[in-house]
Amino acid sequence: MSTLGIAPIVEGHGELQAIRTLLTRTVHELLQGPWPVVLPPIRQPRSKLVAKPRELERAVGLAALKLQQHRASFDHGLVLVLLDADDDPPCELAPRLLEQMRRDDVDTTCVLANPEYETWFVAAAQSLSEYLSIDDQPPLEPEKRRLKKGWIERRFIGSPYSPPIDQPRLTAAMDLSQCRGGSPSFDKLCRELERRLRGT
Repeated sequence: MSTLGIAPIVEGHGELQAIRTLLTRTVHELLQGPWPVVLPPIRQPRSKLVAKPRELERAVGLAALKLQQHRASFDHGLVLVLLDADDDPPCELAPRLLEQMRRDDVDTTCVLANPEYETWFVAAAQSLSEYLSIDDQPPLEPEKRRLKKGWIERRFIGSPYSPPIDQPRLTAAMDLSQCRGGSPSFDKLCRELERRLRGT
């Protein structure tokens, strides 16, 4: 398998803190790949990345430059844009963003958490009993039911849920296999990474 170098572009302060843990765990623990090189993420508001193509192109260019500077540390470099789908259909938004960010000098991909990053926690809720109060079985198909941050907030134990503080903790604790089984958008992230790991 290839050693991946990943330059992430994210939208929120929570993802900014959590993305390294998410990618490292996914590649090494779930996909059984070599430890990835996850470069410091670039954060831009979703509104700029989605509505202003030049802002997306600029962020991708900066990520590509970071990869070039660390090229000796990995076999395959990847610019990953990870955003919430929110109210946009991923099947429409992701291809549009991918076309805008495409470059000849670097591999790029775009993954949309559907509808939000927190939906991945809902999909893995059974493994998060330390953080979530769940009296019954977590719901099936949380993406179709559009369960997101509010579902987590209502069940969060202790202080109010804060993405910059709690996204990294929940990302470190959640069962990745459970999340993949319950979330097609997280499965999409896994498939994108796995394809690069295997060089296909």
